[in-house]
Amino acid sequence: MRAGAAYGGEAESVPAARDFVTGALARAQEAYGIVVPSRVVGVAQLVVSELVTNACKYAPGPCGVEVEITGTLLQITVRDSNPALPIPQAPGPGRVGQHGLELVLALCEGIEIQREPVGKRITTRITVAPAAEQAARSR
Repeated sequence: MRAGAAYGGEAESVPAARDFVTGALARAQEAYGIVVPSRVVGVAQLVVSELVTNACKYAPGPCGVEVEITGTLLQITVRDSNPALPIPQAPGPGRVGQHGLELVLALCEGIEIQREPVGKRITTRITVAPAAEQAARSR
């Protein structure tokens, strides 16, 4: 299952992208029988919110979001026009804000950041299968 959407880079892009991901995951269940636990939907909403917020804040112009489920893996990819790669900041008690990438890194099983001919692409990986199903598969 794969779905994509493009946004103009304005503030309204963030809730629109969050709604897109929620709808895509619901359609995955309806059309393909892929069960996405509510916890995973919540993680996906937060991840896309943080990544699209960064795209709107630091990259001029449009951004794109792609959602793909393959087996038990959900990939969320956000593309934007800024070629500068994000750098996680060191934790600090006095730092206010700029924790989005830290949240994404903590919530996802994997993340890949690559420059593209125009801008960059950030792809995150989140396991979709419930914990019991994962345990059964690892036996």
